[in-house]
Amino acid sequence: MSSPYKKVAFYTLGCKLNFSETSTIARDFISAGYSKVNFMDDADIYVINTCSVTDNADSKTNRLIRKIKKKSPDSYVAIVGCYAQLKTQEISEIPGVDMVIGAGDKFNLPQYLDKYYNSKEKIFSEFNIDSVNKFIPSYSLDERTRSFIKIQDGCDYSCSFCTIPLARGRSRSGKISDILKTINNISQSNIKEIVLSGINVGDFGVNNGESLLELLKSIELTSGVQRCRISSIEPNLLSDEIIDLIGSSTKILPHFHIPLQSGSNRILKLMQRRYDLNLYKSKIEKIKKIIPNCCIGVDIIVGFPSENDEDFLSTYNFLNSLDITYLHIFSYSERENTRAILLENKVPESIKQERRKTLALLSDIKREDFIRCNLNNNYNILFESYENGYVSGWTENYIKTYVKGNKELINTIKTVKLIQCNSDSASGEIIH
Repeated sequence: MSSPYKKVAFYTLGCKLNFSETSTIARDFISAGYSKVNFMDDADIYVINTCSVTDNADSKTNRLIRKIKKKSPDSYVAIVGCYAQLKTQEISEIPGVDMVIGAGDKFNLPQYLDKYYNSKEKIFSEFNIDSVNKFIPSYSLDERTRSFIKIQDGCDYSCSFCTIPLARGRSRSGKISDILKTINNISQSNIKEIVLSGINVGDFGVNNGESLLELLKSIELTSGVQRCRISSIEPNLLSDEIIDLIGSSTKILPHFHIPLQSGSNRILKLMQRRYDLNLYKSKIEKIKKIIPNCCIGVDIIVGFPSENDEDFLSTYNFLNSLDITYLHIFSYSERENTRAILLENKVPESIKQERRKTLALLSDIKREDFIRCNLNNNYNILFESYENGYVSGWTENYIKTYVKGNKELINTIKTVKLIQCNSDSASGEIIH
C-alpha cells in the first residue's frame, strides 16, 4: 500500500465464531502495519464480516454499507463471511462495495488489499465451497475477560432450513495440541475465561481421530485457563461422558446451550434434525440429575413451514415441562438452496411474531425461576463491567449478577452470595 498507516474498521454480524474470526483478521491487519479504529470512526477501509442465517442479517449488511458510504464516501468497503460466500454476485452489485471475498480467502484479506487497494479494479472472489476444507484457527482478544476460540468449522449435517454447510463447507477441526497452545497464548493476556466455539462443536475431532471429550479432559488438566464454556452442542452429540466430566470439573462451567428448534417430532423430521423429543428430554434430565444448578439455554425456530397450532402447542408444552433456563427464539426465514424452501403451507409473519412473543414470555419466566432457585447460594463471578458504582459479571452457571464495587474488580473472580432476583439478573454481595 502507499502508506502503512491506513485506518481499518471492522463490524461483525452473527455468531461468536464470526467474532473470533474478525478478531484474528484484525490482528493480521495490525501486523501488516494498519491502524485499527472503531467502526463509528472515520476509516480508510471498512471490513464487514457477515452472517446469512436469516434474511434480517442480509438486510443489516446492506444497511451498513449504505451507512458507511454516506459517512465516508471515499472509503474502501470489503465484505467477507457467510453472506459473502453465498451471494458474492448479489453483493458485488451493491453500490459502494469494492471487494467481496468468499470462505476460502477471507483470512488473506490484508494481502488482497495490499494488491488491489490503489487500483480501481473491484474484486469479487467466488469459491466452490467443496474446495474449502482447511481448518484455520482463530480466537478473539477484544474482550478483557474472555476469549472465543474456534475449535471447529463447517458442518456435515443437512438440516433442511440451514445454509451454513453451503457457506462454510464440510466439518473440520483443529488439533488438541494446537488448541492447547492457543489457550496458553491467550492466558498470557490475563484472560480468565475461554469459550469453545464452532459451527457444530460436538463434531470436534471427527476427521482427525480426536473428540470433544478428549479436548475437555485436556483443558481440565492445563494450567493456562481458569474457566471454560462450551458455546453450543447438538443434543445427539452431547454424551453422558461429557455431562459427567462437567459435573465434576473445576474448569468446565455448568452451562449448556443445546439447540432444540421444535417441540414437535413431525416438524423435527421435516427439519431433518438427528434426534427426537425423547432423546432431547433424556439429555436435560441427565444434566439436571448430575448438575442440578446447571444453566441450560435452548434454540427454537417458530413458523417453520406447515407448523400448525398443534405443533406450536406441542413445542410450548414440551419447553414448559423441561427444567431449562432460557430460550433463543428465531422466526423461520426462507433461505435459497435449502430443502425447506420447497415445503408448502408457509406460516404468515403475523403468526410467527405471535408465537415468538409467547415463547419469549415463557423464557422470561424460566430465567427468573432459575435465578430465584439460586438465591442465597455462593458463586464465583468473573466481573466484566462497571457502571454507576456497580460491577457486573456472570456466575459459573451464567447468571448476570450486580455487586457494589469499583472498576478495579473488573477481570477478577470473587465469591459472591446471590441475595436478590431482578427479573433477568441477580444482585449479590462479595463474600471474599
